[in-house]
Amino acid sequence: MSRFVQDLSKAMSQDGASQFQEVIRQELELSVKKELEKILNTAPSHELEHTKKDLDGFRKLFHRFLQEKGPSVDWGKIQRPPEDSIQPYEKIKARGLPDNISSVLNKLVVVKLNGGLGTSMGCKGPKSLIGVRNENTFLDLTVQQIEHLNKTYNTDVPLVLMNSFNTDEDTKKILQKYSHCRVKIYTFNQSRYPRINKESLLPVAKDVSYSGENTEAWYPPGHGDIYASFYNSGLLDTLIEEGKEYIFVSNIDNLGATVDLYILNHLMNPPNGKRCEFVMEVTNKTRADVKGGTLTQYEGKLRLVEIAQVPKAHVDEFKSVSKFKIFNTNNLWISLAAVKRLQEQNSIDMEIIVNPKTLDGGLNVIQLETAVGAAIKSFENSLGINVPRSRFLPVKTTSDLLLVMSNLYSLNAGSLTMSEKREFPTVPLVKLGSSFTKVQDYLRRFESIPDMLELDHLTVSGDVTFGKNVSLKGTVIIIANHGDRIDIPPGAVLENKIVSGNLRILDH
Repeated sequence: MSRFVQDLSKAMSQDGASQFQEVIRQELELSVKKELEKILNTAPSHELEHTKKDLDGFRKLFHRFLQEKGPSVDWGKIQRPPEDSIQPYEKIKARGLPDNISSVLNKLVVVKLNGGLGTSMGCKGPKSLIGVRNENTFLDLTVQQIEHLNKTYNTDVPLVLMNSFNTDEDTKKILQKYSHCRVKIYTFNQSRYPRINKESLLPVAKDVSYSGENTEAWYPPGHGDIYASFYNSGLLDTLIEEGKEYIFVSNIDNLGATVDLYILNHLMNPPNGKRCEFVMEVTNKTRADVKGGTLTQYEGKLRLVEIAQVPKAHVDEFKSVSKFKIFNTNNLWISLAAVKRLQEQNSIDMEIIVNPKTLDGGLNVIQLETAVGAAIKSFENSLGINVPRSRFLPVKTTSDLLLVMSNLYSLNAGSLTMSEKREFPTVPLVKLGSSFTKVQDYLRRFESIPDMLELDHLTVSGDVTFGKNVSLKGTVIIIANHGDRIDIPPGAVLENKIVSGNLRILDH
């Protein structure tokens, strides 16, 4: 805990000491302001205006960070959302589609959050450029999906990528290869904020550069930054002038997040005549999703509550699948006019996420972030739609990658759909050990991707490789002990098997 925070908490425990607390806070804000001015003075003239916007945004966030204490929800006020505030997808689909679906589609913009790197999977550069299926990257699949829409319905749905300073350059190089596709592609950059020293609460950066010793001094402040950055880039106004009305926002690594015409129609032609400004797609929790943010009713409005905001005493209750049955997929449909209005009124309210990190040199820092879905409470007439699990297919690890590369899915016009040959609608649980974490190691260990149509559960640990045309069924556990190696031979069929260190194959 930093000295400032200790002083603050001590002050809070003494009656009448709030003035002291306020003085410390003001001093700290003044120190940060001075540090930010020093950084701004190092910006070259062509970057000055952009840097000033970023640092102003950071200062506002930092000011709020000093004002707000502890988990930002009062647990006693959390209620289950009213029945009609989360609609079942089936009900929305049952309305069918109007004849003029093309004119509805022409009001839509697809936005992909493209700020992340592939480091957790051992890759350099933007995560969106990792190959996920038949040599296609996340970005290739996204472009194919939208091009297919535009050709099928003779429309002009553009793609907007929100890049970060980490992904912008590499992404722009790749975009040239889509110049002949029937998709207009725009990009804008999210903000670049300075990390702060956990002890002093002052910025780590000394100047605006982000190379050399300053590489780790900056960070992109979470996808909640989309509202300000989209607005500041001028692109929001351009799209509104072109007659666009809604954006469909999703993570680029969620391969289930395709444009859904039924949801779009529900937005544009609401049954009660009153349009929603914000729709969040939620889906039913499984054991794997207990930490996902959930929709609640709070002070009369729909509100997204994340695990980080929950008081410690209530974390188990938050994770309970019976009380909070759904979680946020981060597939969001948002009115462009509403974003513009709220941005101009400075009234988009998102909770601050404090993300602690340790830099390579061992320095403890914190970065202040916000999440795009947290803004739901600032919009009018918000709605949750409980969508099928198939709309949430994120690829965060090589275990996820194995699923989407396998015959569980077929690929059509950039969209993955579960194979009809699979008897269960659910996806198998796959846990690949640390030898598979990096994409290049993972690829080296599979001569070809196994047949997984009848698989329920796969755990692999240690030095294991798979030959060609292996078939996995039921529950399969393969554990190579330290120093041992297991090579699953080509053509092997493993059904309810435990394979352990000495290559004995046992019945499970």
